Amino acid sequence: MVKVLVVDDSSMVLEMVSAHLKQNGIEVIEANDGAEAVERLKAVTPDLVVTDVVMPKMNGYELCRWIKNNASTKDVPVIMCTTKSEEFDKYWGMKQGADAYLTKPYHPPELIKTIKQLLSQIK
Repeated sequence: MVKVLVVDDSSMVLEMVSAHLKQNGIEVIEANDGAEAVERLKAVTPDLVVTDVVMPKMNGYELCRWIKNNASTKDVPVIMCTTKSEEFDKYWGMKQGADAYLTKPYHPPELIKTIKQLLSQIK
């Protein structure tokens, strides 16, 4: 079963994204911010990470850099899913190592399609 780490400081968004992924047969690990996500990543390596950008303690850009600079997680695809929708935000997210960048409100089928597409590239 595919395992995805979902990181968002909004409990509503976290619950919504997690429920949608579970409906599509994906196992979900949740974290409320980047720092909590790092702790989860030290314990288990998911197949993919979906992260918000604007979060306390460690933002999504910092989390993405940590993932891509860590030997055990550098190959884990990262999808940024955020309200930050300016071209510069997208550019900066990809520059940090994100594999995809979606803006909120996201369309659930688009998120699933993006996840499947990224996972098919690494298998």
